[in-house]
Amino acid sequence: MKQYIVDAFTAKPFSGNPAAVCVTEAPLPEDFMQKLAAENNLSETAFLVREGEGWRLRWFTPGTEVDLCGHATLASSFVVLNHEDKEKDVVQFYTRSGTLTVARKDGQYEMDFPVGSQREVPVTDDMEAAFGVRPVKALLGDDLVCVFADEEEIRRMTPNQTLLSKLEGRGQNVTAPGTESDCVSRSFFPKLAIPEDPVCGSAHCQIVPYWAEVTGKKEFHAYQASKRGGHLHCRLTGNGRIAICGEAALVAVSEIVAKP
Repeated sequence: MKQYIVDAFTAKPFSGNPAAVCVTEAPLPEDFMQKLAAENNLSETAFLVREGEGWRLRWFTPGTEVDLCGHATLASSFVVLNHEDKEKDVVQFYTRSGTLTVARKDGQYEMDFPVGSQREVPVTDDMEAAFGVRPVKALLGDDLVCVFADEEEIRRMTPNQTLLSKLEGRGQNVTAPGTESDCVSRSFFPKLAIPEDPVCGSAHCQIVPYWAEVTGKKEFHAYQASKRGGHLHCRLTGNGRIAICGEAALVAVSEIVAKP
């Protein structure tokens, strides 16, 4: 089984968000996929199996399978369109979040994702204790999104992982207005064995709709302010969908010799 390591939301290796992409001839047992994801110890390992005109896609963190992942979908589209179906510029993935379409455009990969629903919730002392700074607003959907007034608060914060894991949501995202981008964010997923996700595409299915409501804009340049950093270009397309676009860089190709 061939495995690719691809850095997503960047054009430069060793930045953005690394994902492992495994191309398999047949579906693998779940326990094997989970063990390989734990062995890789990246925020996501993606598994691809050809299915009709598209591909079945599943995502595993080191701790569990997830319903939606942005950077590993971008990495998977890079692998398919550059190594498996080179003649194509569009790929469809069949996932636990429905059919996801990715199109190659001018060297970038534009993903069509569902917008995440969310509601405003009270800001709590537990949030302030977990982040070390009190948010000005909090929203809860699949993830918790905490809004801050200043991007420097986000860049400087060192959240308490134990306290984060006690907050609501699958993960905890923080966001603020940006000075060189429309918004700045960071993403933490201690419940999924990911202390910090370097660049989280799926988080922007909640972050961008919030900023769209605040600003009235529909297109955003978003920056994820992790140590690796990464850029996302997002556009609300209507009907509960969002286009998330970014670049990708190949880092390594290897052969997995362990058997299920």
